Amino acid sequence: MSEEKTNKIGGEEIKDEDLTPEQLLHKSHVLSLRNKIEKLKFEIDELLPSLRFHENALLETVKKQADEHFDTEEKQIIGDKK
Repeated sequence: MSEEKTNKIGGEEIKDEDLTPEQLLHKSHVLSLRNKIEKLKFEIDELLPSLRFHENALLETVKKQADEHFDTEEKQIIGDKK
């Protein structure tokens, strides 16, 4: 006896043999979209650490630049008071 192909969609087990051609097409789209979503989630998980690294690097360089700017202004203010 051959094994019936079933898929779980919307919480229900659905046999391919019970589906119309239109329903089979929709089922194919559902499965394809699920696979694409999972692949994109995986890619996002890979990309997020790199994004965080560059965000932090940008913030550190901006902070350093701001600190240098304020240090220069402070020295000018102190120099003007002498």
